[in-house]
Amino acid sequence: MNEPTPQALIDAANAYEALFVPALFGQWATKVADAAQIQPGQRVLDVACGTGVLTREVTLRTGSTGAVTGIDPSPGMVAVAKQLAPAIEWREGAAESLPFPDQSFDAVVSQFGLMFFMDRRQALREMLRVLVPGGRLVVAVWDSLETMPAYAAEVALLEQTAGRQAADALRAPFVLGNRQHLATLFSEAGVASPEITTHHGTAQFPSIRTMVEADLRGWLPVVGVVLTEDQIRRILDEAEKALSPYATADGRAVFKLSVHLVIVRP
Repeated sequence: MNEPTPQALIDAANAYEALFVPALFGQWATKVADAAQIQPGQRVLDVACGTGVLTREVTLRTGSTGAVTGIDPSPGMVAVAKQLAPAIEWREGAAESLPFPDQSFDAVVSQFGLMFFMDRRQALREMLRVLVPGGRLVVAVWDSLETMPAYAAEVALLEQTAGRQAADALRAPFVLGNRQHLATLFSEAGVASPEITTHHGTAQFPSIRTMVEADLRGWLPVVGVVLTEDQIRRILDEAEKALSPYATADGRAVFKLSVHLVIVRP
């Protein structure tokens, strides 16, 4: 499979913002910001900010006296985030080596990024390093794939039609769904007793086709899996049947989601 071009990364980020944010991610931004207890005037860092749905929510809460920074390793995500909110400070960079001094932020948040970091423990240590004593770190991760059968069915479809690499790309968001494994990860990063709570929401895509095409064109390229148009066409043709239990009478794709929030107060 071919490596995505810079323009392909921007196109994927635009699809991510247009499709995933309203269908999946937008509903969690307020929950993460609430858990982080964001206040006016605070300095806040959003790690793995993507196109900035959480960063923008945080900025509304810190107000004109606050300072919010979003950082993401994907140049496509950062480019689209800048277009959407040019007044926010956006940085391209990795969570494992945050380019900020110690104790730079009153709160650090990260929504659906931890599962993709090359070194998760180091990334958590870095987030704690840049947090002031008494600050709050809040990390959101998806629950396990087994709790979301709609995505389990899509993973099975990708495995059958596009191969293991494509299926694994869609499995990846759910790899930290086990609460005990999640607690162990934080413990190994130096957090003795993280607070982990599970929250429930609802995915709402305009159609099954839109849901699956969002993954094929808006998610897989972000993680380096670019399918051919023939592969995409075949998958979309078969998706209507494979995911039919999640189609509503008016043609939408609607199903339940669950998310773990990890709250750390060093």
